[in-house]
Amino acid sequence: MKVFKFGGASVKDAAGVRNVAEVLKHFSLDDLVIVVSAMGKTTNALEETVWAYADGRDTHANVDQLEKRHREVLQEVAPDDVVAVRALEDHFHALRAMLKQPVTRDVDHYYDQIVSLGEVWSTLIVSAHLAAVGIGSTWVDARAIVRTDARHRAASVDWETSSKQAAGLLERAPKKPVRIVTQGFIGRTADGYTTTLGREGSDFSAAIFAYLLDAESVTIWKDVPGMFNADPNRFPDTRLLEHISYKEAIELSYFGASVIHPRTLQPLQRKHIPLYVRSFIDLKAKGSTISEATDHDTLIPSFIVKPKQLLISITPHDLSFIVEENLSGIFKRFAQRNVRIDLMQNSAVAFTVAVDDTPRSRQLVEELRAEYEVRYNEGCELLTVRHHDEATLARLTEGKEVLIEQRSRTTARYVLK
Repeated sequence: MKVFKFGGASVKDAAGVRNVAEVLKHFSLDDLVIVVSAMGKTTNALEETVWAYADGRDTHANVDQLEKRHREVLQEVAPDDVVAVRALEDHFHALRAMLKQPVTRDVDHYYDQIVSLGEVWSTLIVSAHLAAVGIGSTWVDARAIVRTDARHRAASVDWETSSKQAAGLLERAPKKPVRIVTQGFIGRTADGYTTTLGREGSDFSAAIFAYLLDAESVTIWKDVPGMFNADPNRFPDTRLLEHISYKEAIELSYFGASVIHPRTLQPLQRKHIPLYVRSFIDLKAKGSTISEATDHDTLIPSFIVKPKQLLISITPHDLSFIVEENLSGIFKRFAQRNVRIDLMQNSAVAFTVAVDDTPRSRQLVEELRAEYEVRYNEGCELLTVRHHDEATLARLTEGKEVLIEQRSRTTARYVLK
């Protein structure tokens, strides 16, 4: 059994939904679990609906537009599916009823109940289209399989309960080969409330199903040929990373590369399940493979640039040493404000960090000033180079002021101005 994941870009319109079916026709003999994200831009529109609801603003226009768009796509790809039309109508009716209720809980609770609907709608449409073109499939609610805790917007998986709920899933499918269409990004608590899995949640969902069902592989279908060693929009002559290890992919993700989130890779690594990143535009393209093999990791250097960084320097007012007690309090502040430290460095009297320049980061700076002298440089960029050589480093830093430089045997990192 293979797990396929199709993101929002692959189902953004009727043509995208049709293309999903064309991809699946190339795997006519395989059992497949097909994990689908919300249609492109739907999540953003639903998020705006949540914020409007929480603020007491009108939500009708947002919901009407979302329904119009989904009904139009369904009409194009499965015009005769009365059951799917009715199911979509019921979902929007339930959403409107929810939005009429007073806000009595934390906004994150409502976020999960509302934003999760995008995945439900898209899978209804994909499943209806597959039936229309003769590809039998079974629609499965991921929330009936993926049990989580109650931490909304970043739920953790209850692997033991999820495994029990997934048992026999393939055998329950009525047709062979098995085609299960389900949602990414969502789960459910023990008391029946929907949760979402946070950043890159649909990729993570694909890994969850692969782990629970002992899949042969996971394939993430994208609109690019695979993973590259740098952002093609920023660097000329980028190269495809045809094969890297789980460890290398996790390192690249940690440093800010737009690869696969570590949460996605961890369950796959535990069961030695390879991950493929392939193009739904060009099925003949090689794509990229992430697996246990490490022999390709050092062959191609990778460049990662994070712009819009604040370089913050924190010094005690009395110039006392930065010691563990100081650092403990500083780290606690960063955690409370949910400000991720991208790079850190300390001297005898100063602790310096690079962070994304966000309103949260700016607010944290002001809070720290109550106890410390705080200075910062804005408009910085953080450059990370994996498997570097001197010529590459010289080229990438030419003409820029180096504020911080850190190196290890495999990684060079710079804060540049």
